[in-house]
Amino acid sequence: MNQETAEPTTSVRNFSVQLSPTPRGARLARLLATEQLRSWGLPLDPARHVVAELAANAAAHGRVPGRDFRLILYVVGDTLRVEVTDTRGERLPELRTPGPDAESGRGLLLVEALAHRWGVTEGRPPSKTVWAELRLTPPEPGL
Repeated sequence: MNQETAEPTTSVRNFSVQLSPTPRGARLARLLATEQLRSWGLPLDPARHVVAELAANAAAHGRVPGRDFRLILYVVGDTLRVEVTDTRGERLPELRTPGPDAESGRGLLLVEALAHRWGVTEGRPPSKTVWAELRLTPPEPGL
């Protein structure tokens, strides 16, 4: 008797790393995410910009001394999900439009412009996860 086994048609890939909530940790998140995307053969942009913004926010606004933040990337089908979890659950991000002379405050505007959708999930106290989903398009041949 010939039995065929059904293979899943959608592969799931994931990557997770815990980093210090510092500017160095945020830069490392971007660099590690870039290398992971490259190893998966996925487009680097706009994902690395989204990772940079969410990690920078975790380092700047989600920082609690002695508590790290976690970056998770996972791909299901044609969607890349970026999650950054920190331990400042009481400080939820707010999408604001900064004044024309403001030198900061545009990170979530950038995430909103680049991501298909984004949001915040409250975790077990004291944590929260800020996430963004990006639709993947195959890279151009020869690039």
